[in-house]
Amino acid sequence: MPELPEVETVCRGLAMKMEGRVLTRVEQRRPNLRIPFPDRMVERLTGRKVVTIRRRAKYILIHLDDDQVLIVHLGMSGRMTIGRDLGPPATHDHVLLTTDDGSDIRFNDARRFGLMAMTGADVLDNHPLLASLGPEPLGNEFDAETLSRALKARITPIKSALLDQTVVAGLGNIYVCEALFRSGISPTRIAATVAGSDAERLVPVIREVLTEAIAAGGSTLRDYVQASGELGYFQHSFSVYDREGQACPGCTCDISSTGGVQRIVQANRSTFYCPRRQR
Repeated sequence: MPELPEVETVCRGLAMKMEGRVLTRVEQRRPNLRIPFPDRMVERLTGRKVVTIRRRAKYILIHLDDDQVLIVHLGMSGRMTIGRDLGPPATHDHVLLTTDDGSDIRFNDARRFGLMAMTGADVLDNHPLLASLGPEPLGNEFDAETLSRALKARITPIKSALLDQTVVAGLGNIYVCEALFRSGISPTRIAATVAGSDAERLVPVIREVLTEAIAAGGSTLRDYVQASGELGYFQHSFSVYDREGQACPGCTCDISSTGGVQRIVQANRSTFYCPRRQR
């Protein structure tokens, strides 16, 4: 599933081509994805100017000139690409947009776990999809004190707590694994024990990992592409994720005896970590 860096990368790519442009043509090619499309979506989008495009957690927010906001979630396999003369729609191109400069934007989702919703800008923060989200990890409101407060009563593993979108918005499996490795914190530790000095170490590392991943265009493991159609390449910088049995960066261990990076399953998700360097 695309995580925060991938969604941020897509937002930036779409913004470069769509902000200030009018949606001259909108085509909806099926009635629903994970949920039904908004009522009269084609009518409500056609002729509207895109004012800004930004991200909240893993959601793409397309603000229009009538103070409506199109909320987009890519789900597990969704992608939004933009270009010219893209040819006939593919089987899983479910929504087609055309701007007044001739750019084509396509929402493709083979598994149909993505979604689109619409709401007013004045009530956006209260929309059911967004209302319970925690602070943005790259925002000023996310700091060690805020994280400690969210963790202090939690008896779940820290890995699971960081994936809870009410604790911090937008973090996913890949980047939590990477951040916990860089901060030397075991994913099996009880979340409450990370509050305090460990949270002070973890917060800047989370920011660092996300910032590096955005600069690399995100991570391409299977379905993700940038809005330009290009692939992300942060996967080449993984320290532990998807590296079971391999040496972690700077490793001086005898891998034949230690087993290298370990993989365990937490809440039905694969967790990768180094049991020697993460405590």
